[in-house]
Amino acid sequence: MNLKLRFALLFTSFVAAILLIACTGIYFLYSTYREEDYYNRVQSEGNDLYDIYSNLKQKSPVVQQEDILRVHRIALVNERLYVLDSNGSLIFSLGNRININFPILDLKRVKKLGVIRFTDVNNHQIVVVYKPAQKQYLITTAFDRVGLRKLSTMKLILASVFGGSLLLTAVMSFLFVRQAIKPIVELSNQMQRTNELNLSERIFVKPAKDEINAIAQNFNAMLERIKTAFEFRKSYVHHTSHELRTPLAVMLSQTEAALNSNYDVAGYRKVLMSLKEDQQNLIELTNSLLLISQNEQIEFMDEWPYLRIDELLFDTVAYFNKSFPDAKTAFSFDNLPSDDEQLMVKGNEALLRAAFINLMKNAYLYSDDQSVSIRLITDNKTVRIKFQNKGDQLSIEEAEKMMIPFFRGSNVGKKKGFGLGLAIINRIILIHKGSLTYKAISENLNSFVVILPVKK
Repeated sequence: MNLKLRFALLFTSFVAAILLIACTGIYFLYSTYREEDYYNRVQSEGNDLYDIYSNLKQKSPVVQQEDILRVHRIALVNERLYVLDSNGSLIFSLGNRININFPILDLKRVKKLGVIRFTDVNNHQIVVVYKPAQKQYLITTAFDRVGLRKLSTMKLILASVFGGSLLLTAVMSFLFVRQAIKPIVELSNQMQRTNELNLSERIFVKPAKDEINAIAQNFNAMLERIKTAFEFRKSYVHHTSHELRTPLAVMLSQTEAALNSNYDVAGYRKVLMSLKEDQQNLIELTNSLLLISQNEQIEFMDEWPYLRIDELLFDTVAYFNKSFPDAKTAFSFDNLPSDDEQLMVKGNEALLRAAFINLMKNAYLYSDDQSVSIRLITDNKTVRIKFQNKGDQLSIEEAEKMMIPFFRGSNVGKKKGFGLGLAIINRIILIHKGSLTYKAISENLNSFVVILPVKK
């Protein structure tokens, strides 16, 4: 059973249950009202007839049916009246005699309650009233033929209304559900059409803010992420192949040249030193590619501890100065935090240290004076770390592409590199739910800003 039919049947079932409860309630409420109303009419008619009987009894000890009928005609269908004495013996009857076994009446209960009402197997409604002044029992019975016909007609009407409403609900619910899940059907069709060659097609999203459009928007966003990932993989493989092929080709040409030449010891040593340099570059490239691949698999973990970002930066600066003794590194606070928690960042110490070292290394390598300035700015929600240096600046177009693996700006000059550092750094910062941005502040002043969330 498909989803459309299931929803239509489910909705129809709910409406059917509501209609059934409503129709049943109306029927029983009307039935109760009819019965109560007719009991009142029977009792009122019996009291009127008994008053006539009592008045005639005072004038004559013998009262016949004809005497009462001359004064008051029978108004109810199958109307009958019986008067019993205190012992339950019949002393007067009006109307055709029916088989009522008077002894089965609980006269003591009638005397205690004053009035009892019940309906026999033939739907005759019977009212028994005790007259304490006369110490007599009045039994009045009648048949509500009109009321029962109305009740039967109402039953037929309610059944017709129930059936017609149920049929109309089934049709309308099917049409409504088909229209409601139309975006889901389109989404399903889009999923069937989507492959690695068709990632640009998107589902049309209506302006309405509902769950279906939210699903369509999320699906389009997912396609955009998948497209970006595919393009990244494609670009990554292409550039990786190119970057690996170049040093391998150089190494092969140098090896072939050495084999075809008769160098002296110094010449062969020079070739080997060149091969060693190429091998070191190849190892560095391979390690960078492996680091990018590993970082792609890492996600933020709630189990990571909180780190003091200032202490981590102090340790990183000390380690960096040992590796680059000629570097001029300055670390400062732009504002002193009022609470230590403004310096607490949840993260992986090794990954953050690697990101900061790479930012400091880039600032050192591409600066005019080997100077690196690190400034720490805190607030209640984030901590910002600015890595600044003086040197050639990136253009707007280059700044937009700087996070792409293997991209190198025009400011690199003859400096060696693979264009992977910023891609690795950006991935590490993103893992920690932060951001990395570049800004050219003033002439020859570059600023890379890392923003990380702090403990709340």
